[in-house]
Amino acid sequence: MSRDELTLDELQVLVEVAERSVHIAVIERRTWYPDPDEHPSALREPGAAFVTLRRAGRLMGCIGTMAALDPLVVTVADRARAAALDDPRFPGITASDLPDLDVSVSVLSPMEPIPVRDYEELLVTIRPGIDGLLVDAGYHRATFLPSVWDELADPATFVEALWRKAGLAPAVWPAATRISRYTAQHAQRE
Repeated sequence: MSRDELTLDELQVLVEVAERSVHIAVIERRTWYPDPDEHPSALREPGAAFVTLRRAGRLMGCIGTMAALDPLVVTVADRARAAALDDPRFPGITASDLPDLDVSVSVLSPMEPIPVRDYEELLVTIRPGIDGLLVDAGYHRATFLPSVWDELADPATFVEALWRKAGLAPAVWPAATRISRYTAQHAQRE
């Protein structure tokens, strides 16, 4: 199933939902879910998304879901709260972080398996600047959003870092390795 592109207005609504969810989670210490019926129909459809939180350019939290199970607007609110408080890499957002917090939302397209047989074939198949990648090799699993290309523009560097994130040695290709790609629409406060 493919997802139609969201409009800029719809993307901005998602950013506002993410910001509100973070604020309520941090200040009021409660979880908030928006009513899907109060939002445009495209945001009521099941959707997969990541919410990224930065302060002064520094990553403060990033959590998402690869599966489109809940209405997109609910997914964004839930993942925003989780990025603020539950990302195990960070201590959690505090009230003092909120004024300078940059909140961005990445809405994922459906996953597309990439039928590659080895590491080298993957390097020449991926589309730099376009593809987000998911590697799944048994107990080893990790993803990089397409926005990671902004920091790791070289395919070899991008895939090597993804492998490290998954706990795999660079260039190793376990027998059960599966690779999927996806694209993302990205938005932050305008």
